[in-house]
Amino acid sequence: MKYKRILLKLSGEALMGDQQFGISGSRLKEYAHEIKEVAEEGVEVAIVIGGGNIFRGLKGASEGMDRVQGDHMGMLATMINGLALQSALEDTGLKTRLQSAIEMDKIAEPFIRRRAVRHLEKGRVVIFGAGTGNPYFTTDTAATLRAIEINADVILKGTRVDGIYSADPEKDANAVKYETLSFKEVYEKGLNVMDMTAFTLSKENKLPILVFDMNTPGNLKKVVTGESVGTLVKN
Repeated sequence: MKYKRILLKLSGEALMGDQQFGISGSRLKEYAHEIKEVAEEGVEVAIVIGGGNIFRGLKGASEGMDRVQGDHMGMLATMINGLALQSALEDTGLKTRLQSAIEMDKIAEPFIRRRAVRHLEKGRVVIFGAGTGNPYFTTDTAATLRAIEINADVILKGTRVDGIYSADPEKDANAVKYETLSFKEVYEKGLNVMDMTAFTLSKENKLPILVFDMNTPGNLKKVVTGESVGTLVKN
C-alpha cells in the first residue's frame, strides 16, 4: 500500500446521488463498500464529510442570516451526514467511531486527538464531524487540520471529477488534466483545489492532496495502492 493512513474528504453534495438535496441511500452504500475495501487491506481510514446537501452557512449568510449562526447550522448538517455514513459503514461490518468538534455526547464522542489515533490503530474507521467547531472555517480546512493532527499520509479529496483540470471539464471541452502539480503551480495557475486556508495549511505542513473521482467503483483502492488515478498536489 502506498498510503497507510488516509484522510478521505467527501463533499456533502456527493451524498445526494441523483437527488436535488438530502442523502441517497444507494450512494451511501457505494461509498461504504469502497471504504470497506481499503480498510480490509489494513489502511487506516479517517473521514471528513461536508454538509452542503443539507445546509450551507455561506448560503444562509447571503440570504441575510447571521454568518456565525449559519455556520453552526452547517456543522450540524455534517453531523447528520456523519451519522448516515457511520450507519452505512457499520452495515458492511466495519467498526467505526464518530467524533464531533462540538460536544454532543448522546450521539458522538468529543474530538480527542489521542483517542482518534488509537481508534485508527485498532482498525476502526473514524469520522470527524462538525468541522473545526468554529465558524468561518470550511470542512476542507477541517479535513486538513484533522489530517495533520492524526499524521495522515495524504488527504484524498473524493469528487465527481477525475482530477484537477486547467478549466472546468464539464464546461470546457479543451480543459487539460494534470497528473501532478506543486502547491506553487496551483497558486500560480489560480486552480481551485480547496479553499485557500485549507490549501495553505497543507502546503506549510507538507501534506499532499490527491483529487480523484470517488464515484467510479474501485478508484479509492487504486489510489491507496499507488495507481495513477486523479491529480496529486505536493511540495
